[in-house]
Amino acid sequence: MPTRRAILGGLAVPGLAASALGQPSPSGDKPMSADLILHSGLITTLDRGNPAASAVAIKDGRFLAVGSESEVMAHAGPETKIVDLEGRRVLPGLIDNHLHIIRGGLNFNMELRWDGVRSLADAMSMLKRQVAVTPPPQWVRVVGGFTEHQFAEKRLPTIDELNAVAPETPVFILHLYDRALLNGAALRAVGYTKDTPNPPGGEITRDANGNPTGLLLARPNAGILYATLAKGPKLPFDYQVNSTRHFMRELNRLGVTGAIDAGGGFQNYPDDYAVIQKLADENQLTIRLAYNLFTQKPKQEKEDFLNWTKTSTYKQGDDYFRHNGAGEMLVFSAADFEDFREPRPDMPPEMEGDLEGVVRILAENGWPWRLHATYDETISRALDVFEKVDQDIPLKGLNWFFDHAETISERSIDRIAALGGGVAVQHRMAYQGEYFVERYGIGAAEATPPVARMLEKGIRTSAGTDATRVASYNPWVSLAWLITGRTVGGLRITPQRNCLDRETALRMWTENVTWFSNEEGKKGRIAAGQLADLIVPDRDFFSCAEDEISHISADLTVLGGKVVYGARDFASLDESAPPPAMPDWSPVRTFKGYAAWGEPEGGGRNSLRRVAMASCGCASACGVHGHDHAGAWSSKLPISDLKSFWGALGCACWAV
Repeated sequence: MPTRRAILGGLAVPGLAASALGQPSPSGDKPMSADLILHSGLITTLDRGNPAASAVAIKDGRFLAVGSESEVMAHAGPETKIVDLEGRRVLPGLIDNHLHIIRGGLNFNMELRWDGVRSLADAMSMLKRQVAVTPPPQWVRVVGGFTEHQFAEKRLPTIDELNAVAPETPVFILHLYDRALLNGAALRAVGYTKDTPNPPGGEITRDANGNPTGLLLARPNAGILYATLAKGPKLPFDYQVNSTRHFMRELNRLGVTGAIDAGGGFQNYPDDYAVIQKLADENQLTIRLAYNLFTQKPKQEKEDFLNWTKTSTYKQGDDYFRHNGAGEMLVFSAADFEDFREPRPDMPPEMEGDLEGVVRILAENGWPWRLHATYDETISRALDVFEKVDQDIPLKGLNWFFDHAETISERSIDRIAALGGGVAVQHRMAYQGEYFVERYGIGAAEATPPVARMLEKGIRTSAGTDATRVASYNPWVSLAWLITGRTVGGLRITPQRNCLDRETALRMWTENVTWFSNEEGKKGRIAAGQLADLIVPDRDFFSCAEDEISHISADLTVLGGKVVYGARDFASLDESAPPPAMPDWSPVRTFKGYAAWGEPEGGGRNSLRRVAMASCGCASACGVHGHDHAGAWSSKLPISDLKSFWGALGCACWAV
C-alpha cells in the first residue's frame, strides 16, 4: 500500500472553506470544537438511523458528530487534530463477550503463541528458538489458542520431538482443554512420577513400566491441565503489569476495544486483580473491561458470593473498568467441560441444589450472572433452577445469560427468551469442529451453536472468543467462522443457511455485546453521544475475500477518542506503545502477536485452502478449478482422502 499523508492537522486543511473549519456560521452560532476529526472515510456506523457516514468528530471521549464532510468539519477548531482517511473503511471497535483478559494478561509475556501458525514445522522452529533464550528455571509454554487441525501436518508434536528440541528446558504445551504435552524436563519440574495418582476427571498417561509419558488428558475435567500449569514460575508484579499492557496492545492491534472478562480457574479475587486495578487507577487501560467474579472453591460457592455481594457493588467502577456480576463458574457441580473428544459428561444430582443456592443470592442482590454450559442437557437443568427462582424473585431485567451453548435446543432457546436471558456464543467450534463431527456427525454440527436461529427468534445473542486457552483471542477468526462456517482447519461445518452475513456478524461483535454488560446505548455503534471507540481495519471487511477475513488487523484503533494503536499510514498517531516486553527473553519480543511473525501481505492468498491447492499431489485436476478440492473435505461423500477414488475424480464443484 502506498504511503499516504494521513494527518492534515489543525486549520491547515487545503480546499475547505472557512465556514467548514469552525468559523461562525451565518446564524452566528459557533459549533463545538472537536478534539479529533476523521474524514473522507467509509464509516459503517451500525446506527440504523444513520447507517453510513464519511466523517466523524470526537469530543471528550464521545462522538460529537457523525455525518457528511461539511457537517463534521464544522466542528474543526484551532486545536482539533484532523485525520484524512482517504477512503478507508471505519468500523465500531470490537467487543469480546467472553475473554479471559485478566488472567491472560498476567501470563502473556511468558507464552509462546501458536495462534495462526500454519505448520507444525514452523511451530517447532519457534519453540526451538525460544528454548535457546529461556533461562532456567523458566518454562517454555504454549498455552492454547491453536488446534492441530490448523497445521498442514494435522498433528501435534510427539514427546520425543519435544525432548529433542528441549532436553533440559521444561516445555508445557496445552492443546485446547483436552490435553497437555510435557517434555521430560517439565515432568521433572512438576514432580510427576509413577507414584503420582490420577486426579479426579484427569489422566496421567503412563508407559508399560508405569512411568508418566508426558501426556496429560482431561477425562473430561480440565482440572489436571490447570493444576499442572499452575506449578510453573510466575512473573513478578511489575512484569505482570508490563505483560498485561502488551496483551491489551495486541488486542488493540486486532481492533478490540472492549471485553467482558469471564474470570477463570486459579484466578483469585481480589488478589489476581491487583494488576488490572493498578492500570485502571493509572488510566493505562486500552481496553474497556467489565469483569465477572468466578467462584473459587468447590463446596464453598455460596460463601464466595455471600461475601462478594457484601463487599462489591454491581456496576462499581467506570466506563473503562467495571463490575459485571457473577460467573462464568457459579458452582463446580454445573461445569460441563467442552472436550468433544470425550463423551458428554452428566452433571451430578446435587447440581440443582448447589445452583439454586447461589442464584438466589445473586437475584436477591440484583447481580446478573453468566453460566458456562456446553450441552443442552446442562442448560435445561439450569433453566429448571432459574424458573424456580423466578417464581419468587423475577429475573427479567437482570441481563443474565448462558455462555457457549453449542448444542442448545429450540425448547431451551424459548425458555431463555421467556425469562429475559441471553446466550453468549464463542468460536470454540472453529477449533474443535473436527472432533465434534467425529463424535456426533456432520449433521449435528450444522447448527452448533444455532446462532442464526437464536437471532431469528429474537433472543439476546452476541459473540466472543473464550480466549486465551480454548481458542485464539483473534476476533477476526470468530467473524470468519460466523460468516463462512469453516473451522481454522478448513472444514465446512455450517451450511450457508446457518451462516451470518457480514453486517449481522459485525453486530454480534459490537452493539449486541452491550446488553451483556448492561451498556446498551453507550457503546457499540458510531453515533453521536456514544463512547468514541472505532477502528480502521487494514482491508475493507465488507469487500475483501472471505478467506481474508481472518487475516484482518487494525491500522488504527481509537478508544475514547484516544489513539491506542496506529500502524502504517497512522503510525505517527500512536502514542500508547508500552515499554519492551519483560523479561528480555519474552517470546513477545521475538514473535510479537497473532501472525505478526510474518503473515504474508494479502493473507487470503496464503490461506490453508490455497496452500492445499498448491501442494495437492493427486493425478486428476478439475479443468476449471485445478486442484481446489478443499470444499470436498467437508462433503458428505467419501472423499476425505484426496487420492482415493472419489477424491481423484473431481474437485469441490463436482463433489457437491
